[in-house]
Amino acid sequence: MTGSGTTGTPGPLPDAVHTAVRPGTALLRLETTHAREGILDGAWWPRSRDVGAELPMLISALTEYLGPVTRVGLDSGAWDELPTRLTVDGRVVHVDSFPVGDDTVLVTRGDQDHFSLLVVPPGTAPDAARAAMARAVRADNATEAGQILVDTTAAPTPRGGACGG
Repeated sequence: MTGSGTTGTPGPLPDAVHTAVRPGTALLRLETTHAREGILDGAWWPRSRDVGAELPMLISALTEYLGPVTRVGLDSGAWDELPTRLTVDGRVVHVDSFPVGDDTVLVTRGDQDHFSLLVVPPGTAPDAARAAMARAVRADNATEAGQILVDTTAAPTPRGGACGG
């Protein structure tokens, strides 16, 4: 969210954000209500499990719409080498290891504003990825990330599989 500022209470979420699919950009979908009633706040479809390549693009995209991201929580078992911090667009972002599963990423903007994003596994077929992302961002979604992936056949593939995007 451009212009939300870096001090005070973070601004509301945008009602609809869909980033264009362009080579080298994060594939991200946010479509939340200001009330944030659903379980998930958005969905992300990384092209690989390389945190150093994928996470900076996600953080840049989120910062554009939500304001500065300060922390990201990932399951270390789902990613290649999880660093403790990254510098993205001149800002330090702390990376925490949480046992959230490979289907979820936790994002913090400011000090206490948390977001939970579905992670569509790299290598997922485009139709399944789109279906999972669309379901995750529904304001009335009451289904957890892992079940969404199973229901849309975007379930994780074995590590080391083909990269998606």
